[in-house]
Amino acid sequence: METIAIIGGHGKVALELAPILTARGDSVTSLIRTAEQAIDVAATGASPLLLDIEQASVDELAVVLGDADAVVFSAGAGGGNPQRTHAVDRDAAIRAIQAAQSAGVRRFVMVSYLGAGPDHGVPEDHSFYAYAEAKAAADTALRASTLDWTILMPGSLTEDAATGAIDPTATATTGNPGTSRANVAQVAAAVLADRSTIGKDIPFTDGEIPIPDAVAR
Repeated sequence: METIAIIGGHGKVALELAPILTARGDSVTSLIRTAEQAIDVAATGASPLLLDIEQASVDELAVVLGDADAVVFSAGAGGGNPQRTHAVDRDAAIRAIQAAQSAGVRRFVMVSYLGAGPDHGVPEDHSFYAYAEAKAAADTALRASTLDWTILMPGSLTEDAATGAIDPTATATTGNPGTSRANVAQVAAAVLADRSTIGKDIPFTDGEIPIPDAVAR
């Protein structure tokens, strides 16, 4: 059994991930932004913890992460507002990385996207640009950290049911199939249980290869 903290605990991926983890015996604390979100989180078997990561300092985050064996950063501003995108997807993510290091938490899994990176190629006048820049900065900070990191890089997210199978050879090209959020949650759970994924990016879309086999590659 491990103790796992999920940042962005009311997000759709997080709400899929928490019950997978609790079902296998892990203790899960899900950080949430508003008290109203606690009911949904508690229903997953996780313990809700109220903390606004946009405002929380590194020290405040370190306190709540201190008992965790692993952190999953699955928070997101949801796009649309560049200022808030930078605040959540970049600044809060980087503070969480720093807090994990400060608290002595070794394992850190970041949910990013397929094609993320400093060379993302998104034009400055595109609505996705702020998010691409934010994730590039956060992912770069994580790779440069001393943490045992894994970065998940799913393709475009969908509400489809989990298939339990992905394509780990996916690249950021037009025409890719979508990526079920439920599959993303299964991949997150799989990498948390597989230390061979430390220090690796995991690009994927929905596909035909069972997730445990794909992750083990």
